[in-house]
Amino acid sequence: MNNSIPIYEMPENEPILNYEPGSKEKKELKEKLSKLKNDKIEIPLIIGGKEVRTGDLGKCVMPHDHNYVLAEYHKASEKEIEMAIKSSLEAKKVWDKFSWVDRQSIFKKAAELLSTNWRSTLNAATMLGQSKNVFQAEIDSACELIDFLRFNSYYATKIYMDQPKSTKGIWNRLEYRPLEGFVFAVTPFNFTSIAGNLPTAPAIMGNTVLWKPASSAVYSAYFFMKLLQEAGLPDGVINFIPGSGSKIGSIVFKDPNFTGLHFTGSAPTFQNMWETIGKNIRNYKTYPRIVGETGGKDFVIAHESSEIETLATALIRGAFEYQGQKCSAVSRAYIPNNIWPKVKENLIENLKEIKIGSPENFTNFMNAVIDKEAFDKIKSYIDFAKESNEAEIIYDGKCDDSIGYFIEPTVILTTNPKFKTMEEEIFGPVLSIYVYDAKEFDSVLKLCDETSPYGLTGAIFAQDRNAIKKAEEVLVNAAGNFYINDKPTGAVVAQQPFGGSRASGTNDKAGSVINLLRWVSTRAIKENFAPPKDFKYPFMKEE
Repeated sequence: MNNSIPIYEMPENEPILNYEPGSKEKKELKEKLSKLKNDKIEIPLIIGGKEVRTGDLGKCVMPHDHNYVLAEYHKASEKEIEMAIKSSLEAKKVWDKFSWVDRQSIFKKAAELLSTNWRSTLNAATMLGQSKNVFQAEIDSACELIDFLRFNSYYATKIYMDQPKSTKGIWNRLEYRPLEGFVFAVTPFNFTSIAGNLPTAPAIMGNTVLWKPASSAVYSAYFFMKLLQEAGLPDGVINFIPGSGSKIGSIVFKDPNFTGLHFTGSAPTFQNMWETIGKNIRNYKTYPRIVGETGGKDFVIAHESSEIETLATALIRGAFEYQGQKCSAVSRAYIPNNIWPKVKENLIENLKEIKIGSPENFTNFMNAVIDKEAFDKIKSYIDFAKESNEAEIIYDGKCDDSIGYFIEPTVILTTNPKFKTMEEEIFGPVLSIYVYDAKEFDSVLKLCDETSPYGLTGAIFAQDRNAIKKAEEVLVNAAGNFYINDKPTGAVVAQQPFGGSRASGTNDKAGSVINLLRWVSTRAIKENFAPPKDFKYPFMKEE
């Protein structure tokens, strides 16, 4: 019984470790990288807290050395999916009895474990399995995931404290019930933090969850699942079921107890899921909550008043950090002709300094793209640009998958603002640039707004405040996260709640109260301390 209202102050964002030469954290991480790399493991499903092995195996390989197998993982079949649904519903009976204090204690402990004992493990697993350099892993699998766990627990407290007004003789209150059924979390390869947040955010609000991680990121996801178990998460609250998305989804979406989808991935996949849910809508006990973030075609617009070095740095970091495999990565840029020569010179000069290779070598800025499918898709866009008379490759475009899936930073200059690489999501280290007449700034803002179906992130670079003001106004729906004189990547939990609309998703802002409200169903309760004893009203006393 919880007869207290604990005070839960707003957390601080987790500090980023630097991994400088000779530092304690670098030594620990190097040792963990060596250990994980030389200790091939078998990854089971985890259903109802028990390890389940199906014999249908997939491989976890290193993208930067794709012949190196880190682990083999078991894939869920129809039988195991049904087991997971049953386990989730059984666990709900127990989880419903946990107070919000008990639930938050578990996730706050998970954050503490990740901040200390598990930090090097999650970072090393992300570096090896998803080919992230040490900084990209640290801000993702450590800091952002810790922040999600801590801030979501804090936001839950704020939600529960939001209560309606009561009047004399009446006590009104809101009960924030978990959804009636189970939530299905489908997570991407590119962020371990997102993979951890999508199942835990609904669980923090009292829901039970089926978690299907991306096949190319099962490795780090498994370690986070083991961390949650160590933190005391009851069996069955989150069921870990790697496998085919279409196979798992076809069963989950037919179940009458399906009550919510928490998704990050491609727009076509999300649209197919939504369509399937719609076709099954009459089968469900309640209307499912559908929350999704589906990528973008993120932009940078430069005004002629831009600072050259600032702009070039933002293009490099925004487009090429983690090989451009971020939903928020800069993919298209609009640069005025009167500053383009200096921007081009600075851009190419800095690109020449970028080193590419294994994340185990801390001097490498870029690593490999995630897998063969991604490699082939990205390469096809580069080849298309090479063959087009509307574009030229002004920097590299070299691709080599002989050892790892390496694609060098590629910059395409096009004369057509509606060129294929300016419109379509590529999800790789490819930046397309359109140079415009500096006098046509207003027109370019409209062009940018109309070019892509997405609306995730974007940025304006200018020292002229009027130009900034215009960009904010014209591009009001073009980006759910809009940046002024900064790259449009690197949203921080509690500082820049993340999400976009249009084809980029439902804009339910991960890392904020907005997202957590989607995982509760409120009940308004009115208690009358002096109920009337006569049905007649005063107006009835006289004709």
